[in-house]
Amino acid sequence: MKRKVIIVGSALALFVGGFFGMKFIAGSKKDPRKAAEKTITTIFTQKVENKSIPIHIIESGRLVAKNKADIYAEVQGVMKPTRKDFKTGVRFRKGDILVHISSGDAYARLQAQKSQLQNLVTSILPDLRIDYPDAYEKWNKYVSDFDIEKGVAPLPETSSAKEKYFITGKNIYTTYYTTKNLEIIQSKYVIRAPFNGILTDALVNPGTVIRTGQKLGEFIDPSVYEMEIAISHSMIDALNSGQAVRITDPNAPEKSWQGKVTRVNGKVDATTQTVKIYIEVKGENLKEGLYLEAHIDGQNVNNAFEFDRKLLVEGSKIYGVKDGKLYLTPVEILHKTQSTVVVSGLKDGEEIIAKQVPGAYEGMEVKVYSEK
Repeated sequence: MKRKVIIVGSALALFVGGFFGMKFIAGSKKDPRKAAEKTITTIFTQKVENKSIPIHIIESGRLVAKNKADIYAEVQGVMKPTRKDFKTGVRFRKGDILVHISSGDAYARLQAQKSQLQNLVTSILPDLRIDYPDAYEKWNKYVSDFDIEKGVAPLPETSSAKEKYFITGKNIYTTYYTTKNLEIIQSKYVIRAPFNGILTDALVNPGTVIRTGQKLGEFIDPSVYEMEIAISHSMIDALNSGQAVRITDPNAPEKSWQGKVTRVNGKVDATTQTVKIYIEVKGENLKEGLYLEAHIDGQNVNNAFEFDRKLLVEGSKIYGVKDGKLYLTPVEILHKTQSTVVVSGLKDGEEIIAKQVPGAYEGMEVKVYSEK
């Protein structure tokens, strides 16, 4: 009997425990989370309105001396001092000696060759007097006027084929041209200024052993410079040779110079689709290597639209908006400024973005901002 009571009590306890356990578990269940709401980016747009846009080209470039000479040695020897120091910043006038290289051995060879030529011509005079009396006087005068300390004069002109063959057979022409070649080599030991200018680079000093092909310095004419800039190939028709250009210093806006277009490259850069043009400029306070800005007034571009160049995608596309979604539309770039770009290829009334859209992609759902 007692055992029966215990069994019934245990069963009742399990039932009551199970009942309250189920209620606890059911009460501990949380409501399912609601699905996250979809976020749609709000954007700013603008309507395309094509019109005629005046083009003002502003491009920067570096000044390079129009007349510039890299000085190289064509002979070897020891550099000798000259009247003016071969130092950076020293000015020379056209014809002044820039570099003088010792030429003792070369000078001796030249004088020996001149003497040999003189002896050869002298040796044919007796034969000329007998066989070619008409030619004797001019060759005799040549020997009489021959000065070994001066440059070799041109040989007399022959008046007949026989005379020419005779002179050739005596090896006079070969000796003459060998002598002239040594004269040319001798002249290379003295390097003179090709124009009025200034030394901008000096790599040797007196006493330096100079070798053939060695660069000695750089010499420029500081009175006239050229500036190279690159512009869009579509703007080339707006430029003419001789067209006036205003040059300014971006670091000193109050300074300006007048330049002109002198050359236009005939090749379009395949990567940038630009053409290089060259502007000549003169004036005070100009230095080689100075970065300046060129301002060129071009012609008007019809049926074009201008917008912030930061909105360009992949270099030649912009996002448009249609039916609440973004799409990419290609444009043809006509001109770029520092902050904007002028393009063609957009339709009037077409809606495009007015400000950059973070994380934008084609097909992205957007909402156009409206003040309403």
